[in-house]
Amino acid sequence: MRIGVVFPQTELGGDAGAARAYAETVEGLGYHHLLVYDHVLGADPAVHAPWRGPYDVHTTFHEPFVLFGFLAGVTTTIELVTGIIILPQRQTALVAKQAAEVDLLSGGRLRLGVGIGWNHVEYEALGKDFTDRGVRSEEQVDLLRRLWTEPVVTHDGPSEKITAAGLAPLPIQRPIPIWFGVANPRGYRRAGRMGEGWFPMVPPGPHLDAAKAQVDAAAAEADRDPATIGVEGRVSWGQGGTGTVIDHAERWRAAGATHIAVNTMGAGLGGVDGHLKALTESAEALGVEPLGT
Repeated sequence: MRIGVVFPQTELGGDAGAARAYAETVEGLGYHHLLVYDHVLGADPAVHAPWRGPYDVHTTFHEPFVLFGFLAGVTTTIELVTGIIILPQRQTALVAKQAAEVDLLSGGRLRLGVGIGWNHVEYEALGKDFTDRGVRSEEQVDLLRRLWTEPVVTHDGPSEKITAAGLAPLPIQRPIPIWFGVANPRGYRRAGRMGEGWFPMVPPGPHLDAAKAQVDAAAAEADRDPATIGVEGRVSWGQGGTGTVIDHAERWRAAGATHIAVNTMGAGLGGVDGHLKALTESAEALGVEPLGT
């Protein structure tokens, strides 16, 4: 099971130095991957009342592709993971270009997690339809893979049109692996049919078992081997410290997870030093070691 971290961007603000220190330190500790969330815009809760979303206009987010372009130049081994990019609110060809560029600049270290999101305010601002986002995402994923592997693409679908055009340069990974962030039966089936992996939105237990059964069934129906589809769980640092991290990691391991990411957000750790202290302790507790040791 590969162990990574969730970049605590909602708590580090816009500090570029903190972002660099965080990435360099977690790579040095031996963590396998660094996962970053995506939100382009936040809604003003005073205007969009009653606002029930977990993030708003005051919550800080880096743009993942730009951040990864920066981190590609200061790291050498750690995998860069979007967890997730809200794909249907973005232009497919531009996502393909940005992802290809990150993959190239990082030496083939990008894993693209995608999802359909929940924030209708963000969709409106980006000029995309919120109501058909799930269906559109499937066409987008197919088109992304073609753009990453074919020098010239022609596509005329329900939502996307490209006439004899392509990316140059192409990414190192052809195609870049796509994982799905999913939270409902349609999403589970989509991950099973189309994904190299998926991010469950439920912890180990009956709900995860039921979700995985749907992913596996969809994979089998698509003549894919369910055992080849990765699963990444989330382990949160909080009350109990490393004891909780170890317990939750073992639960994910028992559930068959191929990856986990340690999340230190929401634990009252303050600035970057507090997050890195917790991750240093977690690395020791989980047996994470620097590359080559």
